[in-house]
Amino acid sequence: MMVVAVVLALTTKAEAQADTLLNFCARHIPSSYISDGQVYQTPISSDETAEFHVTFYGGSTYRLAACSGLEDGNLVYTVYDSERNELFCNADHKDAPYWDFRFGSTVDCVIEARLGDKAPESGFAILLIGFKN
Repeated sequence: MMVVAVVLALTTKAEAQADTLLNFCARHIPSSYISDGQVYQTPISSDETAEFHVTFYGGSTYRLAACSGLEDGNLVYTVYDSERNELFCNADHKDAPYWDFRFGSTVDCVIEARLGDKAPESGFAILLIGFKN
């Protein structure tokens, strides 16, 4: 019974941490953008790279916000097309916590995320995507 209580306590603490980070990250998606309805989130440590698969539709303007921790710039993310051509990396832009972009046609992308130098050794990688027509 004690083991169940400990597991529940740890799970609740991790969920509360993720919710706090989600709220912090959501401030980068202003009301002029509509959420795509997904929260891309995974636990991550300093030696791991998270991978997310996303389809972006042509003609829409998007904002991608990425966070890990309660400071901007803790998550380094790179957006690739389906052939692994790099489209954007926030490390080339002072670890920007968000990126606004538009595609002329529908593009399947892979987004890789890893903890940056300012991040603790482990945490959550959280991506939010909003769009406007």
